[in-house]
Amino acid sequence: MSYIVNLTDDATDFIESIKDLKLKAKTFRTLDLLEEYGPYLSMPHSKNIQNGEGLNELRIQQSNNIVRLFYFFLKDNIYIVTSGYIKKDQKLKKSEIDKAIAIMKKIKEMYK
Repeated sequence: MSYIVNLTDDATDFIESIKDLKLKAKTFRTLDLLEEYGPYLSMPHSKNIQNGEGLNELRIQQSNNIVRLFYFFLKDNIYIVTSGYIKKDQKLKKSEIDKAIAIMKKIKEMYK
């Protein structure tokens, strides 16, 4: 079974802003993995965010550069990638998680 992965404008803008071409290629490859494996995609590529209300992270690393993309399951076989950022610290940025949760809630409200 294949899954549908849709990107919000925030996620698309972020991915387009990645300057390192190898990192960008790995980002697209990881999105392809989500499309192929859906809920079966696990570490090191995907991880559930604790207290993220159903939010998950795609984990991409190219040498010292680390990208995090936030996504959630919408319905049927559809996943939505909300946003992303270049990770510079050990912990995820709470402000980035909050932003992703807000986008997720807005989209889920539209599909009620």
